[in-house]
Amino acid sequence: MLESLSFDNRFVRELPADANRENTRRAVHGACYSHVLPTPVSAPRLLAYSKEMAARLGLSADDCNSPEFAQVFAGNRLLSGMEPYAACYGGHQFGSWAGQLGDGRAISLGEVVNLSGERWELQLKGAGPTPYSRSGDGRAVLRSSMREFLCSEAMYHLGIPTTRALCLVATGESVLRDMFYDGRAQNEPGAIVCRAAPSFVRFGNFELLARRNDLELLRNLVDFTIRRDFPELGEPNPEVYLRWFTSVAERTAQLIVHFMRVGFVHGVMNTDNMSILGLTIDYGPYGWLDHFDPAFTPNTSDAQGRRYRFENQPRVALWNLVQLAQALTKLGLKEADLDHAVSAYGATWNSEYPPMMLRKLGLPTQASEAEREEASWLVDELLELLGAVETDMTLFFRALATFPLDQPADLTERQRLSPLLAAYYAEESLPEPYVQRMAGWLRRYTKARTQTHEAPAIQIARMRAENPSLVLRNYLVQQAIEAAEQGDLSKTDELLKALSTPYSIEHEGSPLASRRPEWARNRAGCSMLSCSS
Repeated sequence: MLESLSFDNRFVRELPADANRENTRRAVHGACYSHVLPTPVSAPRLLAYSKEMAARLGLSADDCNSPEFAQVFAGNRLLSGMEPYAACYGGHQFGSWAGQLGDGRAISLGEVVNLSGERWELQLKGAGPTPYSRSGDGRAVLRSSMREFLCSEAMYHLGIPTTRALCLVATGESVLRDMFYDGRAQNEPGAIVCRAAPSFVRFGNFELLARRNDLELLRNLVDFTIRRDFPELGEPNPEVYLRWFTSVAERTAQLIVHFMRVGFVHGVMNTDNMSILGLTIDYGPYGWLDHFDPAFTPNTSDAQGRRYRFENQPRVALWNLVQLAQALTKLGLKEADLDHAVSAYGATWNSEYPPMMLRKLGLPTQASEAEREEASWLVDELLELLGAVETDMTLFFRALATFPLDQPADLTERQRLSPLLAAYYAEESLPEPYVQRMAGWLRRYTKARTQTHEAPAIQIARMRAENPSLVLRNYLVQQAIEAAEQGDLSKTDELLKALSTPYSIEHEGSPLASRRPEWARNRAGCSMLSCSS
């Protein structure tokens, strides 16, 4: 079945290539990509694959477990129809223009069109150097590849727009990395993840061409993107450009609403890591909120400025859209029209974020003005309370679904909190002022839920559909990585299976859906992470 994969490589066919076919680090002008072959590895071995993604491509378990599969997705062999390339793009990193970046260790093999007509670009990450590798070796280590593989699939099953992961392959070779940037580089096992998406085009693809005033190519890329990825908008023209950008803004807002819903922090929302399709792309130092901390960033490189902290993600996404809009002014689009299109981000946010929070609380999204004011207070007060003491966001919202709405009146304030205590990291020592305030919130909250006159079962179902019982906590990934480095893939398989049903009640109370253990609070790989991979 591998040989039967049907490739239709429109990106390569319809956009100009780098005329220089040498795989040397350089500035690339007048091209959207460079032809480059993956660098073969010595001993490729399949570590894991996504059954769902394989099925989407028409591949069976036998296909994926065949020796040929590991050879192809380690970059050792090309299938008929594959045309490998690395894309050229730039971007703003931590708010500053970084110039040309490009696929420094990602090589796209081609675009598969499956039997349903879906287009999936297959891309190897860690398959060797490209003209955009700068001082890097183009390789990736097992820990970063495992993190991307697992998180891609976790996000998909959470219902969050994302690139997917087809498989994870060990290379049999070591890679030298300075994980902590402290001058103590070590050899680590190498790996390659094959990720898949309808498109890997980023904001930075357009930014670089605009910065270079390569306006003909910029227009060609915009036209190509609309025709291939947004055909419903019609044939490209200035009016369609604005509709396209508006769609990008709306998709981006929807994506960030999802981030906030589940407590996900991307960690590196540079413009070169922003998908034109509104997908989560490039899983580096990401993390979920263990205890609710709006200022949390999982990225050690962001520890000082905390630009990419949880609470700032909506603002960063808007800032990134403004950079894309500025690039599009080079096509003659009026700033006033683009400003109006940018406002679609705020309009989408305002129409989707508040209802999402109400669904998390089991409250109706259609209500009277007085009910809306009460609901707004409940949301704002709860977010303050969650941050006042160390409270596990995932466990708190999940427990809130089954919080008893008919508690006896003679309970003490501390007893009133008992159904939620598993969400607190210091449940035995909650400050009395906090207990009083949370108990007061619970009274108003239970009253609001009761007054809806909905059956509790309906409210519980709605809340469980918004609030996962299981998220991919960093310490869980780290445990899987450490076991895999010793040849034990059982934790990887266990996680991959569990992450496919993140809203299931079967996870409630399980070790995979528990608070972060104290030993993981400050341990490397379990809290903050570097970009080293």
